[in-house]
Amino acid sequence: MTQSASYKIIFEDEALIAVDKPSGLLVIETPKKEKNTLTRHMNDLLDSKGIKTNAYPCHRIDRETSGLILYAKGKSIQRLMMEEFKRRKVKKSYIAYIHGYPKNPSGTIKSYLYNKNKHRNELAITKYRVVRTSGHPADNRGSRRVARSFSVVEVEPVTGRTNQIRRHFSRLGHPLLGERVFAFARDYELKFRRVALHAKSLEFTHPVTKKRICLSADLPQDMESFHE
Repeated sequence: MTQSASYKIIFEDEALIAVDKPSGLLVIETPKKEKNTLTRHMNDLLDSKGIKTNAYPCHRIDRETSGLILYAKGKSIQRLMMEEFKRRKVKKSYIAYIHGYPKNPSGTIKSYLYNKNKHRNELAITKYRVVRTSGHPADNRGSRRVARSFSVVEVEPVTGRTNQIRRHFSRLGHPLLGERVFAFARDYELKFRRVALHAKSLEFTHPVTKKRICLSADLPQDMESFHE
């Protein structure tokens, strides 16, 4: 495994690179043309190895989200992998810290989310399972939630809509810790410096070898150390 100050290589072969991205690092540049992006790091890495092809992300995760992202070496591999994502053949798992305690310890969230780029509503499906809680449900009385009342949730997004996990849990009434876009942070006493979301694992069929690949990335230090 290769490691730099900003990322870790979890898997690499002639076709693919899987990277453990730290929170705060963009995958690709925005219209502001930022130079410090994960894609630029990947292309610099390939250049340093004398590899002529470019690295192309096969999917996206937010700047604030940490964890696994898959790159293809070349456009043709990217097209194959993006088709697998589109056909829901890639299994993705996240760890999220959410405010409070869901009524059901496991379930499926289904709703339509508006895609502002395509100007339409799209069905979004998210499966979840509570794996740990902190605090006690009896402590949550009234409209405010006491500090340290949160749940650790394993999340599997069946679809891949923009900000799907964040939007779904906010709609459920249990926004992610650190959420400032889809919930009002001032309504919650428990604070986190960023959105508490980590892309934990990827499972897919390799587009070239056809072998089943299972990858995982450990929780980052800020989430690992966040306990009572």
